[in-house]
Amino acid sequence: MATSIAVSTAASNIFAPTPQFTRPTFLMCPPEWYNVDYVLNPWMAGNVHRSSRDLAFAQWKSMHNILRSVADVRLLHPEPGCPDMVFIGHGALIHHGVAAVSSFDPPQRRAETSFLRRWLVSQGFLLWETPRQTPFEGEGDILFNDTGTALWAAHGVRTCRAAHRHVADAWHVPVTSLHLTDPRFYHLDTCFTPLHHDSADPLDPGYLLYYPGAFDTASNAAIDRAYPASHRIAVSELDATRMACCALNIGHTIFTGEITRELSTRLFDAGFDVVQLELSEFIKGGGGAKSLALRLSDLPITHRRLGLA
Repeated sequence: MATSIAVSTAASNIFAPTPQFTRPTFLMCPPEWYNVDYVLNPWMAGNVHRSSRDLAFAQWKSMHNILRSVADVRLLHPEPGCPDMVFIGHGALIHHGVAAVSSFDPPQRRAETSFLRRWLVSQGFLLWETPRQTPFEGEGDILFNDTGTALWAAHGVRTCRAAHRHVADAWHVPVTSLHLTDPRFYHLDTCFTPLHHDSADPLDPGYLLYYPGAFDTASNAAIDRAYPASHRIAVSELDATRMACCALNIGHTIFTGEITRELSTRLFDAGFDVVQLELSEFIKGGGGAKSLALRLSDLPITHRRLGLA
């Protein structure tokens, strides 16, 4: 049975200090080797060898520059043979200095794990290993709620349900399992994003940006119980297929792809500023803004309004 392990740095046997963050901090990986070389999800079908690395890098660089204006951004060196490494959000789930490292089911992505694991160890994170036979894909399929006190987890496509309790045990928090039924939404982060809020009421659940059509009836019922109708922002199929829910949320700011005016207005009315990014090349690979950045700092990150430089 896998357990939490403290790992020393490669340079010495002295344990690195647990990382401390004073502002939102994320890890990104440049798309130096990015391409759609195979089909792992429906988004990739029809796009094999049809992505533009130059355009992908320009889109990634734009997101990187904008994110740096409101957060600290660290970089993981891209490695040849790992074209999907740019989707760094799938590599782990991190909270309180503990990193639950992914166990990719697709063999094409397994090589990524060793490079991320090495970086996390060098930065002082404690690793929570997932057994090889228990598929789990980081923030792609397991997300903390707004306050970082409970987990939402998906199964049905890439992450198995048995992984949910195993990952939750890293922080001894409750976990709610959701069943994905639409293969287009193969990860939880493609259709479900908890949003941060300012309420002083500890029972206020915050807001949720999600696509109900991705889940079965029981899962939608669990979501309805957790979030009142006034706090559930359900997106249309059109916005869902633009990766609107694969959004990165920092305070009152939501970074996402191009969305309809209707959804942008609903988010604004709920108190959020929306930054729309051009991410067409990454949508071809099945990812959006959320999958391009791995959160390193704890939740809640910040609840003050962030201004873009």
